Amino acid sequence: MLTGIGFAAVYIAGSSHISGASLTYAAFFFALYLAAHLVARYAVPHADPYVLPIAALLTAIGLTEIYRLGPKDAFRQATWVVVGVSIFALALLGLRRDYRLLENYKYLFGLGAVALLFMPLLPVIGLRVNGARLWVHFGSLRFQPGELGKIALIVFLAAYLREKREVLAAGRLKDWGPLLVIWGAAMMILFVTDDLGSGLLFYGIFLGMLYVATARIAFVAAGLGLFLAGSVAVYQGTPHVRERVGNWLHPWTDHKVFCPLTGQPAFRQDCQSYQEVQSLYSIAHGSMGGTGLGSGTFETAQGHQIIPFLNTDFIYSALAQELGLIGAAGLILLYMVFVLRGFRIALFAGDGFSKLLAAGLTFGFALQTFIIVGGILRVIPLTGITLPLVSYGGSSIVANFLVLAGLMLVSNRANRELEGVR
Repeated sequence: MLTGIGFAAVYIAGSSHISGASLTYAAFFFALYLAAHLVARYAVPHADPYVLPIAALLTAIGLTEIYRLGPKDAFRQATWVVVGVSIFALALLGLRRDYRLLENYKYLFGLGAVALLFMPLLPVIGLRVNGARLWVHFGSLRFQPGELGKIALIVFLAAYLREKREVLAAGRLKDWGPLLVIWGAAMMILFVTDDLGSGLLFYGIFLGMLYVATARIAFVAAGLGLFLAGSVAVYQGTPHVRERVGNWLHPWTDHKVFCPLTGQPAFRQDCQSYQEVQSLYSIAHGSMGGTGLGSGTFETAQGHQIIPFLNTDFIYSALAQELGLIGAAGLILLYMVFVLRGFRIALFAGDGFSKLLAAGLTFGFALQTFIIVGGILRVIPLTGITLPLVSYGGSSIVANFLVLAGLMLVSNRANRELEGVR
């Protein structure tokens, strides 16, 4: 219903009439998620009943806004949603008997995570976009392997920390070796590819899962200290990072500074921080109730997009303008409820691997949301990662449906054990 209403609102704003295509999109979503629900009822009948509907609503909101920004992108996004739901269903069916067999292949997952992160550095298939090597391409198909690498690393950390958490808590150095080697290799590759947003995400996931496994706040404090020291070093040695921090602290200037895009002096808001500033104007324009779906201002009179890459990194700005503070806050509340259910799944999980897996998947989902929304709202420096399930991008959609499958598998086992069902 919400999908149909959303598309109808976009049609009315654009051409002052309701098109039957809005009902087509609504029927498409209904059929797709009905199929996903039926598979879930068969494969994981005791799973948490809320996470799949929340994921469906988030994808509906994202697809509606992406259609409003560009119908061609909406068709491609819908295709990726179908792929994501299909992989979600295959994961549930393939691992419904016992997903814990993944624990037996922890080192393969660890090495696989490093390999996936390394792929964009390969000379033929690697692709640099907006200054960062995050993509690989095979002909017209391109994807971001780091999204799948994130899940592989979480599985490795869950398995390894479950096995070694007691000796890690005791501080035995030799048991830290494999953990630090694989994690360190992943972080090194992320810095080489200039993917600082994913670097922050991976580092946060590592510290969060380490705390869940050992309950040692000293480890987290030491990790944060190392992060701060490393941040200072990276800031001193990487112009790209210095520029991001400068845009965060001083997005507007009343005097001209050097513009690396043109090589000439310009106001910062007209050059380096143009995206951030226009994004803030977009959010402010939405005010409390928003302009309404389809009624936002995202293009100049000449038809040029005011905020570059609006449907990926800055889709929250578009939603905040058209839905206002009320709608933007509602979107954040959806994420909060999803995260709440995820941590509840982790709390009720009966074994260490399941508990760490659910906690890692949930924390990664929550941290990714915070990083992108916090960057847009100037809580932290802006980094280019996607808003889960809402932003345009096939790699992110597929990865987050795997997160959803993992949480439902853990939830099904935990609830089945609590109910005493064999």
